[in-house]
Amino acid sequence: MATGRIFTTAQMAGAARRRLPRAIFDFIEGGAGAEIAIARNRSRFEQIALMPQALRDCAAASAEVTIFGRRYAAPFGVAPMGFADLVRPGTDCALARTAKAQNIPYVLSTAATTSIETIQPIAQDNLWFQLYPGADEAIAAGLIERALKAGVTTLVVTIDIPVPAKRVRDLSNGLAIPLRPSLRTILDVSRHPAWLLRAALGGRPGMANFIGDKGSMSGLAHAEFVSRQLSCPALDWGRIERIRKAWPHHLVIKGILNPSDALAAARIGADGIVVSNHGGRQLDAAPAPIEVLPVIREACGDSLTLLLDSGVRTGDDIARSLASGADFVLLGRSFLFAVAALGLSQGPTAIIDMLKAELVNTMIHLGCSDPAELGQDFLWPQPSLGANR
Repeated sequence: MATGRIFTTAQMAGAARRRLPRAIFDFIEGGAGAEIAIARNRSRFEQIALMPQALRDCAAASAEVTIFGRRYAAPFGVAPMGFADLVRPGTDCALARTAKAQNIPYVLSTAATTSIETIQPIAQDNLWFQLYPGADEAIAAGLIERALKAGVTTLVVTIDIPVPAKRVRDLSNGLAIPLRPSLRTILDVSRHPAWLLRAALGGRPGMANFIGDKGSMSGLAHAEFVSRQLSCPALDWGRIERIRKAWPHHLVIKGILNPSDALAAARIGADGIVVSNHGGRQLDAAPAPIEVLPVIREACGDSLTLLLDSGVRTGDDIARSLASGADFVLLGRSFLFAVAALGLSQGPTAIIDMLKAELVNTMIHLGCSDPAELGQDFLWPQPSLGANR
């Protein structure tokens, strides 16, 4: 697929920066505090070297993997993202449609701008659902029931938002609930007429999965409602156990960095975890998931399927993740940048094709034909851990 002069996810991000109002771009790219965690996520990936193994027949190299009993075209999927339609109206649907066509998972967020019922006919059996448990168990139970009715078989429960983070870019831009845009933000939006026209025609994006659950409130009351449903300082393992009992299919706990928490997830019967620091958007002092991943793999062995997100940008990063102990990878920001850079029809396909091609290229250079073959033998220097995956 022709993408002009865009050949990398970094170039997609650069094009997105030019085409989106600053407040929207900052909302996607930014993180918590001084954004140290975001920088750490990337720097830790860049420090990982992969050791090639020469003269191995890789003519049949393929990116396909099996996870949760399902064969996918690549070892990565679309991470859950709230308010994706701020980039362009229809972004959720475009990503879901392409994920189905390309056979990778699409994880719909609780905070998505499109409902479970709208996305299900598009993503079909490639649909996973991400749940924010929130303070109101009845609302969470309703979301679980709706996911079951939609035929979802993988539920991803996010646990790393006990309280909302301090995101300085969003505060500076007035991009919060309720909205308090500054004069600078208003002027910046006016300098992006194409985005403004699409936004005006598409209508005001909101959290579609909460329509009917007091989602029509405005002002401070609405802000309090949203905060209670996306964060919960009282969330504990007892609550997760109740979700486990209520959910009859694959359960994944997202937002784990501590090996002891990974072991707790295994004990309550989770099928997998996402090793994640929420893309650096929550605790700015948190370690990078890629640096704790090998320790979590060593602690858990094969008792859990390990997914990873936060900081993944390239096929090399996906290979680094798999070699470090992950079974699968999720990406978020890069998909939104692809839509901003290349549009709804071209962007999602372009980034999936790009990442798959980069990954297979890297695998062949390493002497590897199957993502399942990637393990600690390909890391340099060799880690002083226990047995390989």
